[in-house]
Amino acid sequence: MNPIEPKLVLISLLVQLGVAAAVSSSLARSTLFRRLLLRPERSPMDRLKMVALICAPLMLGVWIRGVVPNFLAADISLATVILLGTIVGTPAASMGAVLLSLPALLHREYLSLPVNLIAAAVAGAFYRFVDVEAVWSFSPMIDLSLYRWVRRNLRRPHLDRQVLLLVIIALLQLGASEVAEFYPRRYFSLRSDLWLLQLAICAATPVLVGIPLKIWNAIRIEDKLEQQARLLLEARLDALQRQINPHFLFNTLNSIGSLIRVEPDMAREMVNRLANILRILLRTREAFVPFRDELAFTDDYLGIEVVRFGEKLRVVKEIAPETLDLVVPSMLLQPLIENSIKHGLEPRISGGTVTLRSRVRGQRLLLEVEDDGVGVAPERPLNSASGLVRPGTGIGMKNVRERMEVLYGPDAVMEMESRPGRGTRITLEMPIVDSTELAGGRGDSRR
Repeated sequence: MNPIEPKLVLISLLVQLGVAAAVSSSLARSTLFRRLLLRPERSPMDRLKMVALICAPLMLGVWIRGVVPNFLAADISLATVILLGTIVGTPAASMGAVLLSLPALLHREYLSLPVNLIAAAVAGAFYRFVDVEAVWSFSPMIDLSLYRWVRRNLRRPHLDRQVLLLVIIALLQLGASEVAEFYPRRYFSLRSDLWLLQLAICAATPVLVGIPLKIWNAIRIEDKLEQQARLLLEARLDALQRQINPHFLFNTLNSIGSLIRVEPDMAREMVNRLANILRILLRTREAFVPFRDELAFTDDYLGIEVVRFGEKLRVVKEIAPETLDLVVPSMLLQPLIENSIKHGLEPRISGGTVTLRSRVRGQRLLLEVEDDGVGVAPERPLNSASGLVRPGTGIGMKNVRERMEVLYGPDAVMEMESRPGRGTRITLEMPIVDSTELAGGRGDSRR
């Protein structure tokens, strides 16, 4: 076999880089591949699926290289086997070596299989004995400052795993080129008699391995950031829920304490209802609950307040049936009702009425809590630039506003309309959330 022309070698190297980037990016958009890539613990079957997804398009490239004259760039089988060895280990990578060797074997390149198996074993040994992050953080560029790199190692000599992997890949490519030189009809690899061009070939192979690692590692980093954001959100919601529950508990116990001596039966009834509420709070701390359950929780709270106020407190419900199975933030209505009773109705000697409403408007859920109490003084600020009205400074009202802000962002609307002496109406508007959207999934620490 005649030596490959230098110009063809350079063109092939450039096209190979494009092939590696294109295949890696396409796989990154595959839902199945992303799920396998991000799974913390991969079963042998998961590894084989990854191998199949990676090797399927590249087997076609090996076959095309064998049937189309001078189209050599489609064959990146050696770099692919090395890549597989570093991310899934020797056994699965060996299966990839077999798959990528099949088209070459059809063209009587019988040394393709043993060379690929050796590459899988060497790369798999690196995978086995180093930390997973040493693989995913691999870059073919050692350091922009070789001087600083040398000084660092002279001060404290240590085994640099990045450099070790770089050297391993380059040596495997050099060995493959030598096999192709001595047995040109039994094995294919880019090679050149010009030492500078051969150096370029050996330097390009680590880049071919590094491109997929960089693309897929970006997916891993993005997933970790999303998990951290989700954990932060859950922690903030939990803190807000812990804030409101003691607030409600304090107010209720204060009411019970005031009734123990004068109305012990009423106090006993309030204790029973409080026990029901605490039982619900201890059973679940979900951020979202069906609106039906939220209403049931509200009924227990109102039961306590009715016992406390007697006939002075009246409750009216105007609930649309289609809203009962929609999900809403838990403990959403109780702080608003508490605010209406405490600041709207309690100052009135004759008490008043609290009205709860729910309805669907388009793709949004509207909830209203209205009272006919004393209203809010007109000098109190009602608007904010964020789109969420900030009515009042109490813990309960502030909590509702913050939780809606956390859960819905700018899609949440909270408005308060108050007429002094005639009552207050608080309207919550939020997008309808399907309960199935609230479930999230999280699978070899060696990804």
